[in-house]
Amino acid sequence: MTASEKRSVISLALLYASRMLGLFMVLPVFVLYGQELAGSSEILIGVAIGAYGLSQALFQVPFGALSDRFGRKKLIFFGLLLFLIGSLVAALSTTIYGVIFGRFLQGAGAIASVLMALLSDLTSEESRTKSMAIIGMSIGVSFSVALVIGPLVGSVLGLQGIFWFTAVLALFGMFWLYFFVPNPVQSASDRNTRLFKSQLMDVLKHKELVRLDIGIFALHLCLTALFIAVPMSLLNKINMPGEDHWLVYLTVMVTSFFAMVPFIIIGEKKQKMKPVFLFAILLLLASSLSFSLTQNQFLYFWLSLFFYFMAFNLLEASLPSLVSKICPAGSKGTAMGVYSTCQFFGAFVGGVLGGWVLSSYDESGVYLLVSIVCLGWFLFARGMANPSSETGMTLSFSALADSQAQEITDRLSSVGGVEEVVLVPEDKVAYLKVIKGKLNQQELDSVMECYR
Repeated sequence: MTASEKRSVISLALLYASRMLGLFMVLPVFVLYGQELAGSSEILIGVAIGAYGLSQALFQVPFGALSDRFGRKKLIFFGLLLFLIGSLVAALSTTIYGVIFGRFLQGAGAIASVLMALLSDLTSEESRTKSMAIIGMSIGVSFSVALVIGPLVGSVLGLQGIFWFTAVLALFGMFWLYFFVPNPVQSASDRNTRLFKSQLMDVLKHKELVRLDIGIFALHLCLTALFIAVPMSLLNKINMPGEDHWLVYLTVMVTSFFAMVPFIIIGEKKQKMKPVFLFAILLLLASSLSFSLTQNQFLYFWLSLFFYFMAFNLLEASLPSLVSKICPAGSKGTAMGVYSTCQFFGAFVGGVLGGWVLSSYDESGVYLLVSIVCLGWFLFARGMANPSSETGMTLSFSALADSQAQEITDRLSSVGGVEEVVLVPEDKVAYLKVIKGKLNQQELDSVMECYR
């Protein structure tokens, strides 16, 4: 990446991470402090936890489309403004209904798709995959940090203090956007980072992509439901004060992150992604079942959390990578748009179901719910195809006439190692799916030389 691209990517990663930090901070503490709100119940607490996921799922696509017309930075600023207003509404509310509305407003600033589009405007095709990986890493780090900071801030300032803190993060994001995020010279129409209606049905009918979409839905359903039960188990069964919960989350997240790295390497380097993926789902299932049996003993409960988050981190890192590999050439933006919608909707459903089960049963009922979802996911995922070693590639042309389209497509398709070609003459771009290690680069360069 060039120096300007590095600055752009780092500034966008920090902006994204600060916003997600604000959304995630309430997860480990809301069920503890939300009971003090007027009108609260277990079901409404679950709705409040998951409300941001519903609005994120609803507004992700509209925000991306509006940014094409009004500009990326304007829509991002508007999204951060909604996030700020939602944080203030939640901070000033004394009832559970006010907090639910605030959480919904927080999520309504659904800027993820706009950030990805802005990323494509500010980086070259060659740097884009690495840039998206950096953004994804920043989200993972923000989630881990949120689990530690949330209980610390909550113990000092209470639930309202957490929302005031997220309001400050929103103001920081607006300041950072204005002064440090570059203005794109023009909006790119890169189909690898944007959602296109014409590709939507192809993505929705793609059997393997649907498996992954259902997978991320299940993963975040389980995560949100889990955080309705785990804090209660730590407080009531292990007798650990809420202000000490951050120590559990810190040790679990750090150790589980390093524990999952070897499995990522095995899956990617040894082409064993399917067995590693299924193993991780089984580990989620086993950990979920063990929570009820270990919630009276700190060490064993900690180990259950450790294995659960080892599997969670592994799946959270693997799923977007698999979507990128499996999706049709030139459809990554559309595939990731559907994927993100399923992810956020899963968080909403997990909050609602988790709250309902907790109100009818207890923490053990929530753990059983998570186990049932994991079992269903495993049975559904067993039929997945073993992902190939395909990767995406984007080729640009200085000039491209419509009359040349079929000829170029045929010649590119005949290159050794090229599996799929999508040519977009109006954008002067070709999107390729190629097999790592089998691409005949010399032959590809020879074809491209003819059209430069």
